[in-house]
Amino acid sequence: MKEYEIKRGKTLEERMPNLKGMVEEYFGPITGTCDYEGQELYHIENPRNPVFKTVSIGAGKYPGKKDTLIVDFEEHHMKDIVEAGNIELTADAVTSKNKFLLGATGKDSKARRKAMKRQDKEK
Repeated sequence: MKEYEIKRGKTLEERMPNLKGMVEEYFGPITGTCDYEGQELYHIENPRNPVFKTVSIGAGKYPGKKDTLIVDFEEHHMKDIVEAGNIELTADAVTSKNKFLLGATGKDSKARRKAMKRQDKEK
C-alpha cells in the first residue's frame, strides 16, 4: 500500500468529489471493500486492464493529519503478462495509474516520487 498526500490548497474530496465513480471509470467495477489500518478502500478484483491483478483505492482520513489517498495496484508478474500476450497493455496501465493519481493528488509522477523520498528519509 502507498499513501499519497494531496497537493496543498485542496482536499481529496474537493479534487475528486466522486472518488468511487472515478475509481470505476479508470479501473472497472468495484467488487467490494477492504480495510487498511482502519480505512475502508474500494477493491476491484478483476480490473479492466489485465495487467492489474487487483486494485484497492480509498481516502485516508487521520485525526490531526492531512488527507491522503491510499492505493494498492497489484500487478501480474511480467512473465505472465507476456505469456498472455498483454505486453502492449502495460503502457496503458501506467498511463491510467498516473492520470488517476494526478487527478486525485494534484501532483505529477515526479512530485509524487520526491514526496515519497522525503517520507522515506523521515522514517
